[in-house]
Amino acid sequence: QVQLVESGGGLAQAGGSLRLSCVRSGRTLRRHAMGWFRQAPGKEREFVAAISGGGGATYYADSVKGRFTISRDNADNAVSLQMNSLKPEDTAVYYCAATMTPGTYRDRSEYDYWGQGTQVTVSS
Repeated sequence: QVQLVESGGGLAQAGGSLRLSCVRSGRTLRRHAMGWFRQAPGKEREFVAAISGGGGATYYADSVKGRFTISRDNADNAVSLQMNSLKPEDTAVYYCAATMTPGTYRDRSEYDYWGQGTQVTVSS
């Protein structure tokens, strides 16, 4: 069984930065691709970023490309999301997810494990 726990959310001003972390407990996630999704009130959960099992490939939604950076530390079985130049429209609950199945990594249905989410609020 795998459990994912996110941390690092909070309140930031527009133009500011936050760093989200996701740490697993249970099985190792070294071979899992990891993704970040977000869900704003009244909206569908959407893809933000993903990183391959080996960390050699990263994927980003167009809305965050150039502002967010995903990285992983397999020694600690953790994945991070560095968020810079934050905008009010980045406000959402951010979820960490993991999958062993190769795919686009952009569809939430591809993921097997999910964290509980962490709130990010960006004020204008």
